Formats: sequence, structure tokens, C-alpha cells
Amino acid sequence: MYKAFFGLKQNPFNLSPDPSFLYRSAQHEEALANLIYGVKRTKGFIALTGEVGTGKTMMLECLRDYLDAEKIPFGFIFNSQLTPPQFFEMLAFDFDLKCDHHSKIAVLNALNARLLDGADRGVTTVLIVDEAHNLEWNVLEEIRLLGNLENRKGKLIQVVLSGQPELDRKLDAPEYRQLKQSIALRCALQPFEEEETGRYIAWRLAQAGVPDQTIFPREIIAEIQIRTGGVPRIINVVCENLLTTAYAMGSYIVTLPMLDEVSKDLRLEWRSSNVSEIAEPPVEVEEEVEAEANEPEPEVAVKKPRRARPAKPAKAAKAAKAGTRAKSKKPVKKAAPSKPVSRSKPEPAPKRVAPPPEARIVRTATLPMAARVRKPRV
Repeated sequence: MYKAFFGLKQNPFNLSPDPSFLYRSAQHEEALANLIYGVKRTKGFIALTGEVGTGKTMMLECLRDYLDAEKIPFGFIFNSQLTPPQFFEMLAFDFDLKCDHHSKIAVLNALNARLLDGADRGVTTVLIVDEAHNLEWNVLEEIRLLGNLENRKGKLIQVVLSGQPELDRKLDAPEYRQLKQSIALRCALQPFEEEETGRYIAWRLAQAGVPDQTIFPREIIAEIQIRTGGVPRIINVVCENLLTTAYAMGSYIVTLPMLDEVSKDLRLEWRSSNVSEIAEPPVEVEEEVEAEANEPEPEVAVKKPRRARPAKPAKAAKAAKAGTRAKSKKPVKKAAPSKPVSRSKPEPAPKRVAPPPEARIVRTATLPMAARVRKPRV
């Protein structure tokens, strides 16, 4: 649909594992070299592991092309959800054994004869098992026992086990220790770094007919790396959608809004500090509640109580009078009339030092009622 618009001869980001589009990165070159070396040197068991979409199937397709070119017979088991009887049926079918496919003994005898005949002619035989991480224990044990078919020069059959990292963890279990010790070569595939992602996209476009690509700017490639995690399969899906979107909008260059739209449609999850994320990873409510619980409580300002001001004598007297009446309802005796005061000028009384307010309040409050009655004038 968009090939003529961009000047492409074929689809550059097809998901099918086409060996003509193999990007020979350092790790892919090493993995393919290990596979070919293990087959040629009759090493027996070879393990190829990698995350989903990192190119394991592409490596197996390249190995199959090499085996076809070298006329090396091989069998390919692509479905790992098998029982032991089904496994031997698949084995007999792939190698075209002339025996009863439903008899395990017949299949093993026919396979042994085929392998010995090939060894006499200097030809080895290869068994490729894809999605090996899904194999049951009893099937893996049957595969391990195939390694006992050997002569003095080496193994008569070479077994390639390809699977996700779960295969490595499964082989680390105690019940698989014999198979783990039988694996002579191991190779693993990792996601691309940013520079490899740019070279991968440029290589794909060059193979499709655009040697000097200007469709994906450098900043867009950096964002593609972040949002895809460098996984080749996801890169293919995103770039395929970007080309379709750019063609629909009549643009020869992919822009960031296009990438945002594609990321949202594909529901990609990523973490980026450069642009606002549209497809953000879901945040769990439990984590938010736990974070809030761990936050320190805000300090509450405690007001200091104000120091009580001393009451005036009149008010203090009234308060004391009210308190005394409340405590006792007995009638208060009137004070006896005092003696007439002399009219001579009294001597000035010495100045008294005023006691503290607290003392005045207490002394006033404790005086009897008789002492607070005014003296009658004479």
C-alpha cells in the first residue's frame, strides 16, 4: 500500500522470519556461528535462548538454510506441546523413517540405523526443537536419551534446543542436571541498544529499496528504542504502523505525534523523561495507599496557653464572695461597731510593696466575709 509512496520494493518490516532481512549484529553473528560450529563438530546439545521477539526463529531459519545448502538431514519440531508418544511420531515423520510410527521401539531402531548409515558416509543428523521451554520433563528426558546414540568419533545426532529464558531456569532444576551437563554450547540473544536499533531500521529499509533512509529522524529512532525496549519484533510492528500512518497523512517523514498515536493504539508501556507519556504503565492502587501511609503526618502547631492576667481587687472580691456563698449557706455574722476614731491627723503609713498578682488573688479570696465589711462612719 505504501511501497510506491516511499519508493520501496518490498515490505521492510515483515514479521515473517526471512533470512534475507537478517541484521547481522555482533550477537546474532555469534549465535549463528555457534549453531553452525556445534553441528559441524558434532557437539551433541546446543541451547539458544532469548526473550520473546529477539530473533531466535530467525536464527533457526538461517540454520535450516545452511543445513539445506550442506545437504545435512534434519528434523524440525515446532510444536512443543507433545507427549512422549507424540514426540516419537513427529520424529519418525520428520526423518521419514520406514517403521511403525506408533511404536517407540520401532522408531528408535529405525532412527539408530539411519544415524549409523549417515556416520559411515560422514554425514551427521540434526534435530531442531523450537519453543523448548514448554517441553514436559518426560519429553526432555527422551530428548536427552537420544544423546546416547553415539560412536567413538562423536554424537550421531545433534540437538538444538531453542526457547525463552525459562528454558535456562528449567535446566537449573535438580531433575534436569544430566541434560544441563550434556549441553556443550550456549548462546543468548538480547534486545538492541539505541545505536543498534537505528542500524537495524536502516538495514531493513536498505534491503527493501531505500539505501539512505530519511523517513525516521534520529529523535524518532531514540523514542522507538525507548518505547519498544529494543526488541526487534516490536520494532517491526511499530515501524510498519508508522509507515502506514505517514502514508495516510501524506508525509514522507515520521513525526512524534504519529509515534504517540501508534504507541497508544498498540498499548505500549514505556518510561520516558523526554516527552509526555501517552501509554503509561498502570499504577496499582495498593502502592499508592502504601506510599500515603508511609508519608509523615503533618505537625500540628500547639498553641501555648496564655498566662492568666491578675484580676482586679473588686472582681476578685466578687469571685471570692460568690465562691464562699456556694461553699456554705450559713449566715454571715455582722461585725461589731468599731470605736470612734480620733480626729487627729494620722501619721502616714509606711509604703507597702505590692505583692505579686497571684498572692493578692489568693489572699483576697481567703479573707473572711466579716473582714471585708466597711466600717461605719462616725
